Amino acid sequence: MTITHVDLRRGAYHDSVTLLQVSRTVADVEGVEAAQVAMTTELNVEVLSGMGFEIPEAAGPNDLVVAIRAVDEDAVAAGLAAAAAALSAKAAPSGGFGDAPAPRTTSGAVRVGGAELALISVPGRYATTEALDAIGAGASVMLFSDNVPVEDEVRLKDAAAAVDVLIMGPDCGTAVVGGVALGFANVVEAGPMGLVAASGTGAQQIMCLLDAAGVGISHCLGVGGRDLKAAVGGRSTRQALAALAADPATSSIVVVSKPPDEAVLTDLEAYAAGLGLPVRWATLGAGRPDLTTALEAVLKAEGHDVPEWPKWLSDSDPEPGAGLGSLRGLFCGGTLADEAMLIAAESLGDIRSNIPLRDDLALGSGLTHDGHLVIDFGDDGLTQGRAHPMIDPTLRMERIAAEAQDPTCGALLLDLVLGFGAHQDPAGELADAIRAAKGAARDSGRELPVVVSLTGTKGDPQGFAATAQTLSGAGASVFLSNRDATRHALTFLGGAR
Repeated sequence: MTITHVDLRRGAYHDSVTLLQVSRTVADVEGVEAAQVAMTTELNVEVLSGMGFEIPEAAGPNDLVVAIRAVDEDAVAAGLAAAAAALSAKAAPSGGFGDAPAPRTTSGAVRVGGAELALISVPGRYATTEALDAIGAGASVMLFSDNVPVEDEVRLKDAAAAVDVLIMGPDCGTAVVGGVALGFANVVEAGPMGLVAASGTGAQQIMCLLDAAGVGISHCLGVGGRDLKAAVGGRSTRQALAALAADPATSSIVVVSKPPDEAVLTDLEAYAAGLGLPVRWATLGAGRPDLTTALEAVLKAEGHDVPEWPKWLSDSDPEPGAGLGSLRGLFCGGTLADEAMLIAAESLGDIRSNIPLRDDLALGSGLTHDGHLVIDFGDDGLTQGRAHPMIDPTLRMERIAAEAQDPTCGALLLDLVLGFGAHQDPAGELADAIRAAKGAARDSGRELPVVVSLTGTKGDPQGFAATAQTLSGAGASVFLSNRDATRHALTFLGGAR
């Protein structure tokens, strides 16, 4: 008999990143069928209700709920213990008797701690207020929150520029400042190259390729995925470029971006030309180099050798050119998904997506199509009230199983991003899904090649080589370069290598 437990804790605040990770920890406990540890905001209550949990009507946005559904009382107890341990491990140390109370506002925390940078991760509707509070206290902001209106983004960036601080975001998932990783970030060596990134997983891909080439970075300043769009006009990119140009540890800069607005890019290129150090561009778009090709050009320009990018080929793949069916790309990283579509579209033609290259290629709400498609499971529309798929890949796992049963699926192209903030041990779970998918396809009389774009470094806590070997052992071909992974997947569909 299934047991449901809902524990409401008044005024027990934890940030959303912490709670996403705690939820995942509890969900992994043996016997736990569903778990959510979250602040009881209106959106989270809606999600919890959809999961079948009854939340007390008196719950408010400053309360914490621990909701667990498990096979028996022992599993519930184990889940509660896991939640308590995870929350305790991530809690800030408390003061002693007579100490001043902890700050209750963002600006208060900035002033008490003398901080120059605040990381804000709250639901989007509250993010602008908190960011303005931090800016008012003189701090730069990494705004992890998504679902922030674009007009608020412009307002925040103008306010930051007025007091000469930087807004990184909103929806900024990756940054490395002075060697400190913020959000999702990989363990990379220190070096002279600075990054400005309007792209989270794109920045991680570039950092990991640089690390594989033996080149370190000074800083990686995220600016939010919309910064190079016309509505935002490159406001934070301009400030980040100026900051890196003034940094004595930075000798050159690479700007990484999802497809930018052409006029904004032209304006930024003109601005960068006057900074007095080399600024190079890895900006995706039709007719532009992919990220790996752009970085290879950067390495050559800087006098570095271009290495052979790591790969692990599966010996169970079908012969190239088999023309097996359609491409199915299931991604956690939006920029990696964008890049895969740009590369694949050159040989396959139109690709449907929830982040389409053209509006007429948008997938419907069911996210299905019998032709080529790429889904970004990290898109805002799929993460409201839910952990990012780099932390909780449940939705993607379900889709992998569904594609294995679909006779029109000719090849699966997946990404997996390692590093701080991501799932602590993703290899075994994904390997099981790959093994099951290939087995299901084989049972229906067809072969299903699986290709994984693995973004990571030798220093990442999950272990880059061990992860690659686990996935390869499950029958996947694994590549560090997203370009090379996409090209390999295309060989099974008759696409050009």
